[in-house]
Amino acid sequence: MRLGMIAGFSGAKLNLPMDAILHAEQLGYDSVWTSEAYGSDAITPAAWILANTTRIRVGTAIMQMPARTPAMAAMTAMSLAQLSNQRFIVGVGASGPQVVEGWHGVPYGKPVTRLKEYVQIMKLIFERNEPAMFEGTEYQLPYTGHGATGQGKPLKSILHCDEDIPIYAATITPNGVQAAAEVCDGFFPVWMDPEQYHVFKEPVDKGFAKAGGDKGLGEFDIAPFVTVIVGDDVEACMQPIRGNMALYIGGMGARDKNFYNSYAKRLGFEEAAVKIQDLFLAGRKDEAMAAVPADLIDACHLVGPKERIRERAQRWIDAGKRGEVGSMLIGGAQKEAIEVMAEIML
Repeated sequence: MRLGMIAGFSGAKLNLPMDAILHAEQLGYDSVWTSEAYGSDAITPAAWILANTTRIRVGTAIMQMPARTPAMAAMTAMSLAQLSNQRFIVGVGASGPQVVEGWHGVPYGKPVTRLKEYVQIMKLIFERNEPAMFEGTEYQLPYTGHGATGQGKPLKSILHCDEDIPIYAATITPNGVQAAAEVCDGFFPVWMDPEQYHVFKEPVDKGFAKAGGDKGLGEFDIAPFVTVIVGDDVEACMQPIRGNMALYIGGMGARDKNFYNSYAKRLGFEEAAVKIQDLFLAGRKDEAMAAVPADLIDACHLVGPKERIRERAQRWIDAGKRGEVGSMLIGGAQKEAIEVMAEIML
């Protein structure tokens, strides 16, 4: 089981937990991951971390696809990979319509189609077998649609891609998971209950079948975000996780288009998901936090005294042995948590 660390994105001031990242690198962590919403971007911190480390890999969880063309994402990935001795990992995602259309000012489009086309174009550019040409629904190379001059020319990257650069996708919908299994090297299912891989099994298997060949879990990294908080009071350790899960389940998207709410229902928490969303959208955020079941938090995260974390980590170890989890991306940046997970897993 590989361990990664979530660096996340910054609030009003851009800040990176470099001491924690360097400590994780010394302990043998495999990766650290940056992200973006509508403030700090994912690439600038990733470049900074790569420049200040020597071994740990750095990925984006995630770059918002609608914010960049596939060619721009490929150029960025190849540049960072070469500058870092091949330590960069691409992580992409569709984001949500509120951010895509409200912040980036572009159509949300078809997120599953976008993912497949985006990754296919990136791989065409990485391979450099011929000038990149693509005719899809969301993307065309060269572009020939509204406003085109007609002078677009198929091009081959000047920069060579020395090694395959892994591409991960953030997705939790069945169609999105299937697409990721088909075209990507791994995916982030946000949080995950390691004992409920069945939620993903069918779309993952369908994606492998469409990919052809002998692609399987050995070639596909399932990498959930797992918040780990060490402390004597289990409920107190759960509190920051309650806030995060209430935000996602209750407020990340419109009432009828919240992927995280639907995901919580598929994990078996339908009644709680409805209640959390009702409370959150009514502005009763504290009550929404209180409505997040302890069982859901315990299923997807690790909290409490070190002994309790060691005991409950066995569920993740077992899932790793089954090939159903390849990486745990640890959130929280708490020194004790980083250390205890290294002791357990590495």
